[in-house]
Order: sequence, then structure tokens, then C-alpha cells
Amino acid sequence: MTSVCDSVYYVGVDVGTASVRAALVTREGLLKSTAEEPISIWEPQCDHYVQSSTEIWEKCCTVVKKVTQGVKRNQVRGVGFDATCSLVVLDQNLQPVPVTQDGEQRNVVMWMDHRAAEQAARITNTGHQVLSRVGGVMSPEMQPPKLLWLKENLKESCWNKAAHFFDLPDFLSWKATGCLTRSLCTLVCKWTYCPPEGWDASFWTSIGLEDLLENNFSKIGSATCPPGSPLGDGLTQEAASDLGLKPGTAVGASLIDAHAGGLGVIGADVKGFHLPCEDQPITSRMAMICGTSTCHMAISEQPLFVPGVWGPCLSAMVPGLWLNEGGQSATGRLIDHMVKGHAAYTQLQEQARHRSNIYSYLNSHLSAMANSCSAVDLLGSSLHVWPDFHGNRSPLADPTLKGMVIGLSLSQTLDDLAVLYLATVQALALGTLHILEAMKEAGHDIRTLFLCGGLSKNPLFVQIHANATGLPVVLPDQMEAVLIGAAVLGARASQDYSTIQEAMGKMAKVGKVVQPDHELQSFYEKKYKVFLQLFNHQREYQALMNQR
Repeated sequence: MTSVCDSVYYVGVDVGTASVRAALVTREGLLKSTAEEPISIWEPQCDHYVQSSTEIWEKCCTVVKKVTQGVKRNQVRGVGFDATCSLVVLDQNLQPVPVTQDGEQRNVVMWMDHRAAEQAARITNTGHQVLSRVGGVMSPEMQPPKLLWLKENLKESCWNKAAHFFDLPDFLSWKATGCLTRSLCTLVCKWTYCPPEGWDASFWTSIGLEDLLENNFSKIGSATCPPGSPLGDGLTQEAASDLGLKPGTAVGASLIDAHAGGLGVIGADVKGFHLPCEDQPITSRMAMICGTSTCHMAISEQPLFVPGVWGPCLSAMVPGLWLNEGGQSATGRLIDHMVKGHAAYTQLQEQARHRSNIYSYLNSHLSAMANSCSAVDLLGSSLHVWPDFHGNRSPLADPTLKGMVIGLSLSQTLDDLAVLYLATVQALALGTLHILEAMKEAGHDIRTLFLCGGLSKNPLFVQIHANATGLPVVLPDQMEAVLIGAAVLGARASQDYSTIQEAMGKMAKVGKVVQPDHELQSFYEKKYKVFLQLFNHQREYQALMNQR
């Protein structure tokens, strides 16, 4: 038996939208301790969301020190970082460059910042070949339009002073190691980099950013490596002191947060769970990382082009495999919006005050409304939601689409709020089905969904995803799958595991399997037809109103 004193650990650090988290993880993938610190979000004007990389790094140091208390420094074998795909700007002295008109030291353009919508549309209109790997449409959440916006709107105060543009995950690994090598995850998924050829100079020139070609693209990344690759000589003296760890501790090349969640669930050993993916390759699985927004990750051995879905991206999540990434821009955020904006929300808060959260109360309330005679799902028969209140990321790739609710009455009771909540969750699940259908048409064969993230803790959300898609849903043993995924990077970098796949197989574990209720298949087939008609109707209304 190995004593506690001899145990080895990995630290996973996750920088989400509003907080920084860290976990101390064992070689077997068990969470020993976790810590969380909030980070600031500023909205200087509509659709502009910014943060501070200085504050983010300070919070990373705080949480890592917390989770490693009582552990000898030489027991921590590796560190992995994941973060949102936000844009960090530094000058030649590696100091923050403001990305706002007011000049405040806020140098991070957040992933959800849509200031560059017009630039994204212009890039799409170029029809450049690199767009084939982002579903044919450039999203304002990717980095090229944000870079173009900075050049066109903050040329003196930002663009001309900038010497380094990082994706936030790469900023963190640079801060830890001093190594400027970028992860293929970030560059391929958000920057149009394509291995083995690399950067396409004609793309950057065609959109007016030819200045990024200087010094072999040094401002945006000259050197790249797959996720989990050991960076530099590990932690620098300064970073080790900041984090309370040993200098030289291995640091793995980073991942975008959603992709870390994918690593934390998709490789789990499913033997004995009687799942349709049991004797199938990992390519028969789709990981869904469900939080404020949702990412749908599918991998393949050969590149598959899916209209409206990002990718194929080589080695962007699992080295050697191609990634397609679908997504919904607002999921947890949409559910909150619908529930908290309802007239009965105050009554809901009062009724739910003795519950862990309002959603556990709503789930119980819906069960009581349905009684034992019928499934809760059927309560959504006459209320239909189109969920694109923040545009459609996949598979339509149309940021101009709006949300729709069909079937409202004058009644605004708690029952009405509960059914609106149900219909919203059903719409999100049908949105997942819409993405699955597009992936299937392009050649994917998805047999099982692997869910993680905040919404995966909501049993109604999980069951409705199983029912609407007709697929079993696997939940991880450790609910903090994103942190497990980040720790997998540190484990791989430490050389304790020879590949990412080996580390995933040992550290990701199945917790629970939720099977679909096949008696509801006919109901969801009809509801899906309504769902698709809502989109068609919205386009028709737009066309009518645009007639001269």
C-alpha cells in the first residue's frame, strides 16, 4: 500500500466566465480538494465584456495554494490549465494593454463579447477557404473578428502597442512557464490555424490584418503543440513562488474550458454499463459541456465537415483525432432568463426557500402537476420555445436569430412558470438533437451522450436530453469533469501517463447512466417538427418585413 505521504497529485485549474477554480486530483482521478474565487466582469458598453488578466492570475494563485495546503510540494507532479476562449492583449514588456475606450487596465476581451459582429460578418463574406473549418461562418466569439475590431477602433491605444495576443488558456500556461508555445486546441479552434500547414497568410491579408504576419506570426503564435504536451522547463521560479509549488513542476499545454470538460468525461471506461458505445470506438461518443452556454464535442478519425459546426480540428481535444464542436450560445443563461423574468418568480423564491435551489423545487412542482398518470414531458405539449435568444451557434450559425415562445395566455401563475421552464429545457434538448442530426448527416455515428457542467446536475435537464434525442446519457463519477480534464493535462505533462488517451481512461469514470423513455419517442418527434417550423417561420417573418 502506498502511504498518503507517497501519493502523487495533479492540479487542475479552470478559469470560467465568472470564477477561477482549482482541484487537487489523484492519479486515479479522484478529487481531494477544490477551491473557487470569483473574478470580475466589466461591461463598459452594450455587448462589450472585459476582464483583467492580472486579476485572473492572482486568483489562480489563490486557489492553487488553497487546494495544495498540507501537501508536500514534490507530491504535485503536474499542473494543467483550462480557460474560456477570451482574448488577452499584452505589450512588448508583457504588460496589459487596455481593450476598452476608457483606458482602464482591462486587457481581456471575453468570449461572450459580441462587439465584433460586423467584422465577423465581413470575414464570412470573404468566403475564404479557412471558413470551411468553422462551419462556413465566422463567429464574433472567435479571435480574428475581435482582432480586426481592435485594429479598426482602438488603433492607437491598443493595436499599435500590442506585441502579444493570447487565448486565455495560452496566457495562463505562458504565465506559468514563460513558454510562448501555443496549444493546438486554442489556435485551431478559435484562430483558424491548421496543422500541419499552420497559418494561412492569405486569410489574414484578405481581412486586413497583414501586420500579424511579421516575424513568423510572433504576435499570435509561432510555435504550437498538442494539449498536454510538457511546456518549457515546467514552472518558473516566479510562477512556482506565486502558486506555492515546486519550480520545474510539469505544466501541460492548455485547453479551452469546454474541451477540458470533454477530456474529463469522454474517455471513461464504460465496460459493464451495457451502453451502445461499449464495444465502439471513442468516436461513437459526444461530450456535452453544459453551463452558461453548451458545447457539443464529437471526435472522428478522419476529418468530417459539418455545416454550421466548427471543425474539423486536428488534435484540438484528443491528440491525433479530429474534433467537431457544435454549441448553443445561451443555455443555463437562457433558463435563468426565462424563470427570473416571469411574473411568478417572487412566488417561486418564496416557495423554494427551503430547497437547495429554485430548480429542484420546479422539478418537484412539475412532477406534482403531471401526477403519476403521465410523464412530466407531456406538460409541454402546447407551449413551444425557439431557444436562440442570443443567436444560433450551431447548426444554423446565424447570430441574428432571436428567441420565440408560442402558446402563451394571460395566466401568470406558478404553474405557468413551471411549464415555461419545462418548455425551455425541451427546446434546448431539441437544439441538441438538431446538432446531432447535422453531425449524423456529415458522417458521425453518435451512440451515447456524455454530459458534464452545471446543468448536468439538474436531473430534469438530463432526462429530457435522453428522451428528446433517444440516446442514453452518461454522467461522470466526479461531477467536476472540467477540473478532471485540466488535471489530465498535468498528468500527461508529468510523463506519468504516456498519452492523453491513457490518462483519460484511468482518470475519467462513469457515475450514472440515464436511459431515454422510449414511450415518449412519438411525442418528441412531433415536438421536433414544431421546433423546426418555428425557425422556418421566423425566417419567413423577417423576409416579409424586409419587403420593399
